[in-house]
Amino acid sequence: MIYYVNASAYRDGDGSAARPFRHVNDAAKIARPGDEIVVAPGIYREAVHPVRAGREDARITFRSEKIRGARITGAEELKCWKPYQGDTWTARVHNSLFGNWNPYKEMVCGDWYFAPTVRHTGAVFINDRMMYETTSLQDCLDGKADPCAWDREASTWTWYTEQDGEETVLYANFHGLNPNEENTEISVRRNVFMPEENGIDYITVSGFVLDKAATTWAPPAAYQDGLIGPHWSKGWIIEDCEVFGSKCCGISLGKYRDPENDMYFYTKHVKSPTQMERDAVCRGQYHGWLKEKIGHHIIRRCEVHHCEQTGIVGRMGAVFSTIEDCHIHHICNSSQLGGAETAGIKLHAAIDVTIRRNHIHHCIQGVWLDWEAQGARVTRNLFHDNMRPEGTQQAQGAMFSTDVFIEVGHGPTLIDNNVMLSKVSITIPSEGIAAVHNLMLGGFSLINSGVDSIVNGQREPRYTPYHIRHRTEVAGFMTILHGDDRVYNNIIVQHYPIEHPEWTPEAHEHERAGTAPFDIFPSYEEWISHFMMGQEPDMHALGTYHFGHLPAWVGGNAYLNGATVSRHEHSGCQPEGRAEIALEEKDGRMVLKTNIYDLIRDFRAGIITTETLGKAFQPEQAFEHPDGTPITFDSDYFGAHRGPEALPGPFAEGAAEITVW
Repeated sequence: MIYYVNASAYRDGDGSAARPFRHVNDAAKIARPGDEIVVAPGIYREAVHPVRAGREDARITFRSEKIRGARITGAEELKCWKPYQGDTWTARVHNSLFGNWNPYKEMVCGDWYFAPTVRHTGAVFINDRMMYETTSLQDCLDGKADPCAWDREASTWTWYTEQDGEETVLYANFHGLNPNEENTEISVRRNVFMPEENGIDYITVSGFVLDKAATTWAPPAAYQDGLIGPHWSKGWIIEDCEVFGSKCCGISLGKYRDPENDMYFYTKHVKSPTQMERDAVCRGQYHGWLKEKIGHHIIRRCEVHHCEQTGIVGRMGAVFSTIEDCHIHHICNSSQLGGAETAGIKLHAAIDVTIRRNHIHHCIQGVWLDWEAQGARVTRNLFHDNMRPEGTQQAQGAMFSTDVFIEVGHGPTLIDNNVMLSKVSITIPSEGIAAVHNLMLGGFSLINSGVDSIVNGQREPRYTPYHIRHRTEVAGFMTILHGDDRVYNNIIVQHYPIEHPEWTPEAHEHERAGTAPFDIFPSYEEWISHFMMGQEPDMHALGTYHFGHLPAWVGGNAYLNGATVSRHEHSGCQPEGRAEIALEEKDGRMVLKTNIYDLIRDFRAGIITTETLGKAFQPEQAFEHPDGTPITFDSDYFGAHRGPEALPGPFAEGAAEITVW
C-alpha cells in the first residue's frame, strides 16, 4: 500500500493520491509492513511516531518525494515579536502550545553533564541559525561575544526566557533585523521522528530535512532521545537526510527505556557512575539486547550538523550498524553544553559497528567510541578541524578535542585508511587498538592514562566488559591494562608546533606526533617470557604480570618533520626534507595538497592482514570483518588496490593533489 502526504492539500484526506493526508504522522499511525509513505515537498510542523514495525522482507518506508524537499520540523514560527529595547525584541507564548512538555521549563542536565545547569532544551532560531541562550536579560540585551564559542560572531545573537504565570516569555537580540519579517522559529517538540515504544523495527526514512528539536541530554545510562532515531529496535535505514538544529542529539541509536536505571547517578547519587554503567550493560540483556533483536541500522548519505551534544549518539542500540558516506560537522560548537557525551559520533558499545567514508569536521571530537568498541572499525574517513579554533577558551565542562577517541575498550578496534588532520589524531585510554595506513598530523594521547581514579588514597580500577565474539552477551569484565596495540604503515607528520619541548611519553604527549608513547609497553617477546615458567606456574608470582602492561607492535610507518619513533619500530622510515600539507576547498570538493609523496617515494612496507595483527588479548578476537572473515588491507582510502608492497598511509598511489571528498 502506498500512502500520500501533502501539506499543501486542500484538506485532510484518506492518504490516497487524490486525497492525501496533510500530516506524516497520520500515515505513521496506520502504516503496516510493506507500506510506503510518499511525502510531497513542503513544511510539516509535527512529530512523527511510528507505531508498527516493518519486517526485514517488508519494510515500512517514509520517503520524501523529492530529496530534501519535505521538511519535518520540531519548531513553530513565531511572528508576534514586539520591540523591547535596542535590538532586543520580546514575545509571549501561552504554555498550552507545549502540551505536557515545555522546553522553556525543562533544563539540559543529567549524568556526565559537567556544565552548569542553566540552559533549557528549547531554542530560538533566526533563519535556521540557533541563537545563544543567556542566563540574564541584561546579557541578552548586551549581546556580547562568548569567548568559548567556536563562532564568536554567532554567539552575539542571544536569547533569554522566563515564565510569567501561564506564559513563556522570550527575549531575543536580533541585531537590527525585524523578527516578524524573517524566518523566526522556536523549538516546541522534543523529537521529530522517533517511536515512543521499543521494538518498532525495519523502518526506512529517506530524503527528508529534519530539524529543530528540543532534545534532552543523552548520557549512556538514560533514555537517549534524539531529533530522529529508532529508539530500541532493529534494522532502521536513515538515508539522504539533512538533520540539524537539535539542542542535544541529532540521530539517536540508543537506548532502552528503564526507569530504574534512567539518570541513576543524577537522581540517586549513591552508586558510582561507572558502576551505574556496568548495571546498564547487564540490564540490557533483560531488555532484549541480543544480536537477533537490536541494532543492524544503516545511516548513509546524511548531513548532520549544528547540534549541541552529538551528531549521532547511541548506547548499546547501535550494535552491528553502519554509518557511511555522511557529512557530520559543526557539533557542540556553541560550548553552551558540556560533558562527557559530546562528539560528531558518540557511541557506547559499538560492537561490530562500521564507520566509513564520512567527512567529519569542526566537531568537539570527531568519533568517540566509549566502552566495548569490540569489532568496531573506523575506516576511510576524512577528519579535520576537530579542535577549538585558535584563541577560543575551553568552556566549563567541555571535553578535549581529537579526531578519534577509543575509551576503556578491550578491542579489537580498527582505525585504518583515514585522513586525520586535527591536532590530536587518536586518543586511546584503551587496549586492543590497531592503527593501520592512516595519515596523521596529530599525536596519540591518553596512552597509559585516562582510565582509573585515585579515591580514598587508593586506585579504583574501571572494569569494563568484553563480549562473546560478534555477539552482545558479556564474556567478562576487566580493567584496562594498556598496550595490546598495533601501529602499522601510517604516515605520521609533526605538523603542529610544539609548545612544550621538554616532552616525555607521560607529559604533553598530545603535542607530539609519533609512536614513542608506545615505548612504555613491552615487546611481545619481553611480555611472553614472564609466563614461560615450566609445568607448575606460580599463580601468585604471575599476578605481577597478569596486571602489567600488554605488548605493542609497531612497523612500516613513515615519520616526518621530527615525529617520534618507537623503540618497537622495526621497518619504518624517516625521510629528510620538510613535509608540507594543506586541505583546501576547490569547486565544492576537498583537496589535499602535499609534497609527502615526493619525500617517501622509494619507501614501501608489507601488506597488513588479520594474521599480521593477531588477536586482541581480553576477548581473544581477531581484527576481522563482522562476519568473522579475515581482512587484507590491500584496498586504500578510495577502494583502489594496493600491490604486493604498499606505500604507508591511506593512498595506494600518492600525488601532489588528492581530492579526498
